[in-house]
Parts: sequence; structure tokens; C-alpha cells
Amino acid sequence: MSRPTNRRQDNHKISRELFVLTYGALVAQLCKDYEKDEDVNKYLDRMGYDIGIRLVEDFLARSAVRKCRSYSETVDVIAQVAFKMYLGITPSVSCSNTTENQFFLMLDKNPLVDFVEELPAGRCSLCYCNLLCGVIRGALEMVHLAAEVTFVQDRLKGDDVTEIGITFLKKLEDKKHKRQK
Repeated sequence: MSRPTNRRQDNHKISRELFVLTYGALVAQLCKDYEKDEDVNKYLDRMGYDIGIRLVEDFLARSAVRKCRSYSETVDVIAQVAFKMYLGITPSVSCSNTTENQFFLMLDKNPLVDFVEELPAGRCSLCYCNLLCGVIRGALEMVHLAAEVTFVQDRLKGDDVTEIGITFLKKLEDKKHKRQK
């Protein structure tokens, strides 16, 4: 039996709490699987990167944002639209005074750590939310912007704020296939 065409399909959204708890369980399992924090950080970054390269299509379709003309405009869209759309927060943005390609996102509230008070014992170099860096890096790469994305400060490590640094490296070339004659 087919569904009526005038009936709109509902988007099933996972609850925020379930996502945060599942993410916590994932990080806990990775800490058991890998002895070194660097290995866990790399795994989370890679996982985030894979999510980012797929998420950008959904973001562009749902947000209807226009092509950004500058790095600062790109970071503003990430902070004001993407973070709001997917995490329900709007980080503040600051720019490095020395370069025009380095920006910082300050998260007053990080939803991925809602149920986390501190890092596990002996895991002082763990970047618990490194998945976010990978997501941003992967999404930027899909719109032809190479970037280095890292945590600069983290409340879980005793800092006053959680801060993500984005350094744009270069614009990637469009890989257009030329017709051979």
C-alpha cells in the first residue's frame, strides 16, 4: 500500500540527550580500545571528517545559504547557521589580528559535554570533542576550503572557555575534467 502523496514525511530526530550519551559511550569505548590519547583524538577527528563530508550536503540543502565570499563570512555561517542548526548553540567568533585566515569559535555551552564533568583519569591530552573539529574540516573541504581545525581551549581541561581554532590553508582546486580531443 502506498502512502498518500499529499502527506509529508516526518523527519525523525534523535533526542539530544540520547546523542550526547551515545557519544560519551563511544569516547569511553575508544579510550578502552586505544592506549594513547593521540590515537583516540585521531580516530574522533577522522570520524568527524567523514560526517562533515556528508553533512555539508544536508546543510546546504536545508539552510539555503549563498556562496561565501570570504573566510570571515564562512566562519560566520558556521557559527550562526550550522552550529545553531545541528547543535542548538551559537558560538561567538573572533579573528586573529595578525592574519585574515585564522578564526576562533568560542562555545559558551558545549552540548557534547552536558553529562561530562571531567576527563577520565590519566587522559589529560584527550580532546573529548575532537569530532567537532573533524566535522568542520570535512565540511570545509567539501566546499573546496582546506583548513586546520583544532581545540585551542577546553573547559574539560580547566580552561575558562571552550575554543575551536580554524586556520584556512588554501582554496582547493575544482577538479573539473577536461574533454580530451
